[in-house]
Amino acid sequence: MIDRLITRDIEEALHRQAAVALIGPRQVGKTTLALAIGRPRNALYLDLEDRDDRNRLAEPVLFFDNAEDRLVILDEIHRMPELFQILRGVIDRGRRKGKGKGRFLILGSASIDLLRQSGETLAGRIAYIDMAPFSALEIEDARLSRERLWLRGGFPDSYLADSDRDSLALRKDFIRTYLERDVASFGSRVPATFLDRMWTMLAHRQGAILNASDLARALEVSAQSVTRYVDLLADLLLVRRLPPFRINIGKRLVKSPKVYVRDSGLVHALLSIASLEQLAGHPVVGRSWEGFIIETLLAVLPRPVKPFFYRTSAGAEIDLVIEHDDGALWAIEVKRSLSASVERGFHLACADVEPSRAFVVHAGDDRYPISRTLEAVGLREFTAKLRAMYSRN
Repeated sequence: MIDRLITRDIEEALHRQAAVALIGPRQVGKTTLALAIGRPRNALYLDLEDRDDRNRLAEPVLFFDNAEDRLVILDEIHRMPELFQILRGVIDRGRRKGKGKGRFLILGSASIDLLRQSGETLAGRIAYIDMAPFSALEIEDARLSRERLWLRGGFPDSYLADSDRDSLALRKDFIRTYLERDVASFGSRVPATFLDRMWTMLAHRQGAILNASDLARALEVSAQSVTRYVDLLADLLLVRRLPPFRINIGKRLVKSPKVYVRDSGLVHALLSIASLEQLAGHPVVGRSWEGFIIETLLAVLPRPVKPFFYRTSAGAEIDLVIEHDDGALWAIEVKRSLSASVERGFHLACADVEPSRAFVVHAGDDRYPISRTLEAVGLREFTAKLRAMYSRN
């Protein structure tokens, strides 16, 4: 089992809150991690997709009161959203008995914002933690390992598969399962064949500005339908909408978000890219690498930190603008090459945004200054730097 960086975050949250929600897409390793955390606590595990486990909750208040000395793990909470209201009373009674910490570990496959619609009654009683696929800090510190992570993506079964061919087959099965079963489980009636076409089109346009009208014409649906389906994939943590950074500088700025399929391995599976050799010659290679870097960096940042991109109609552009919780701005340019060089558009964009720090994150391991205001750094070192910043806080 590969150690996950968020294990300590979950342990600390269980020490301060009655409930902790661990949020991440299916097959990202939530259940494996939750069981590892629960084992020394003699945890009680319930899979809410299993009928027998749901039947055990026919009288949920009585069930939870009888298990008040154990951590209860509730997997796939979206299957029984009515439990949130019940948990509030159970937690409040436990607090009055002096048993108000570490009662529930809740696992969900939808976005935090979506779950909060059901979990508002637990305000002040629950902590939310994102769980992403494997990151560059969780695998072997070697360039070949990072290349494999980029090709296969960070879902554990895919990354750890015996071969690239097996990995691709697993990812295609994952996509089919999501389209045919999991999307419907969240109440959506989108035909699987249609959503497959749109998801594949988004992979072809990885990192592009969202043009709902253009996609709508290609798919022969309305622009409103495209926006709704993109929202659905974002709620399922499969797609990221990266918003534009807006400042009042009297220039024409891009106002629509960029859209990324969040896991690079899924990008490659949707495009039937099976090897690094195929990927190197594919038109998506640069944008796939950009999305891979952005997801790796954002996975270690806490929710108060806000990510953006910046682009003007004249071509000034920053791949990633990070607004830290103290308001400081960092500008990040992503390069696939082992050396770091930036184009004039990045410098023009930095003149507009005026970031406090600027970096080029490249595919190598070296760190060196490019100018007095711009520094080149490798992915692993920069990711570790970001995590250390917020681990100290």
